[in-house]
Amino acid sequence: MKRISIFIFSLLLVTSISAKLYWEMNPDEISNDIAIAIKSGNSKELAKFFNTSIDLKVPSNDETFSKAQAELIMKDFFQKNPPKSFTINHQGSSNDGSKYSIGTYVSSTGSFRTYFLLKKVGNSFFIQQLQFELQ
Repeated sequence: MKRISIFIFSLLLVTSISAKLYWEMNPDEISNDIAIAIKSGNSKELAKFFNTSIDLKVPSNDETFSKAQAELIMKDFFQKNPPKSFTINHQGSSNDGSKYSIGTYVSSTGSFRTYFLLKKVGNSFFIQQLQFELQ
């Protein structure tokens, strides 16, 4: 019984450390994971990187939303504009430590200039702004 308890405790410890390290990844790794979520049109996976509120701009919406609202809006966007491809064209950083990426999202309905801004909150980076503008 004692061995099982030690095993379970060890497993929980490793899991919590792995989760903590994931969110403390460098912003380039996070940007790559965000790009994968966008490329696959996966709003649920993308929302994992949203801050508690997010400035979101898509053709039908342009304002600040809660994380949950933004996920639903992105789900609708991806359904109406299914992804064909997504590439990051440029990345950079600002003086306050924020990181940004500019890319191109191509769907069957058109091509969108895409921009997202990562802000550091504690030890983690989260999407503060996300924009999809029809080109």
